[in-house]
Amino acid sequence: MKAKINKRSLVQTLSHLYSVVEKRNTIPILANVLIEAKDKSLVLAATDMEIAELQSIFCEVQQEGAVTTPAHILYDIVRKLPDEAMIELESKEGKKLDIKTDKISFSLMCLPPNDFPDIHSGEYPEGFDIDTASLSRLIDKTLFSVSTEETRYYLNGIYLHSIKENEKEVLRAVATDGHRLSRLSASLPKNANNLKGVIIPRKTVTEIKKIIDNMDGIVKIQIAKNKIKFTIDNVIITSKLLDGAFPDYERVIPDNNTKELIVDKQEFIAAVDRVSTLSSDRTRAIKFKLAKKVLEITAENPDQGSAKENLSVHYEGDNLEIGFNSKYLIDIARQITGANIKFMLSDKLSPSLMLDEEDNLALYLLMPMHI
Repeated sequence: MKAKINKRSLVQTLSHLYSVVEKRNTIPILANVLIEAKDKSLVLAATDMEIAELQSIFCEVQQEGAVTTPAHILYDIVRKLPDEAMIELESKEGKKLDIKTDKISFSLMCLPPNDFPDIHSGEYPEGFDIDTASLSRLIDKTLFSVSTEETRYYLNGIYLHSIKENEKEVLRAVATDGHRLSRLSASLPKNANNLKGVIIPRKTVTEIKKIIDNMDGIVKIQIAKNKIKFTIDNVIITSKLLDGAFPDYERVIPDNNTKELIVDKQEFIAAVDRVSTLSSDRTRAIKFKLAKKVLEITAENPDQGSAKENLSVHYEGDNLEIGFNSKYLIDIARQITGANIKFMLSDKLSPSLMLDEEDNLALYLLMPMHI
């Protein structure tokens, strides 16, 4: 194998691929990136057997062939090369990969490319296309709510399904960690009306987000019984789906919260951030004291002191005291696109809703804390 490629193209691709590779591997080949030179392209692939990513980039191919070499070391080498460098990749017998520029050279050990696993193949009977802006919105506004607790593995991803909402079928993404819940809907793509529900792992969603963040276009999504494949231009990401049943989230969303609180988003985030300086490091608890047109936010820490800040708000309901985790409040508030945040409250023990007046297809739920 022998190919020439510019540093900028190669380092960008490797920056995506190396994060797929787990640093600790019991199977040596899984620490490697597959590099194949063919048809005026360099095709690179990485996998941890749960997720696989493949990218192809234009290059000058002088001799076709394939090798695998350690992903993290290769990325470290390439990113440290001069920005305008033309890099020559060459492997004569497949045992070593030479990486050269005008004045710099490295040589990395290789493993046979035939040992590299392929999880992209297979039948994908279901599928639909979605634009990158819609997919990015669904991911951005739900990813923060995904659980990181391995004991409830079925919450370690985003639940994607089609459902009827206000007499109209939509594509919906839901994520929850048991303390907060994000529910986002989007216009239903063609051929997605029979999507019964898949749970896409957190790592997969994170990798998808990196790819589409600054990209305009169409994402082709294909679904099999236990796998999902995303194709975006020159990138293919294939992932196993999470087993298990996602909980019936609609049951925890209240429909009788009648106390309406409307607060300026930026003022609210700043006030919660200030007051939470004196909340407990463990619980991050703060308290709302609501009266007509006034929200008092307080925090108490027996070892350090207390804090209090008043905000002028729209609130006409009965007086109410309720506690929240300040970090969770700020996380949700930052997803709101409008100038104001609307809370729908009931009492100090019931879940509260946070709504975006500029995005009526977004809903966030936050469980209260006992303070």
